[in-house]
Amino acid sequence: MELSLATRAVGEHTVLEVGGEVDVYTAPRLRERLLELIDGGARHVVVDLGRVDFLDSTGLGALKRLRAAGGSFALVCGKEPLLKIFRITALDQVFPLYPTVDAAIGADPTGSGA
Repeated sequence: MELSLATRAVGEHTVLEVGGEVDVYTAPRLRERLLELIDGGARHVVVDLGRVDFLDSTGLGALKRLRAAGGSFALVCGKEPLLKIFRITALDQVFPLYPTVDAAIGADPTGSGA
């Protein structure tokens, strides 16, 4: 399955909607898009994994790059199979996870959202 990436603005946040499969083949596209957003000035990014059907640890590694730019980010993930991957890899302790985009924006520690 192909990876789809779409962005939209919600207040001061940039929401990156990801769909399809995030694996060793598609993770570079996700990483490139995140870097484009950061280089373009995005500092509060919400990565919405709501339409992702498959996610492996390669895809999770791409998300770590976002921290280097400062600012804030959150992951939206409500699917139990994907949440299980985060728990097994202990990345649920590394990444802030939320069930919806609204919850992620409302919980923004910078106070810039909601």
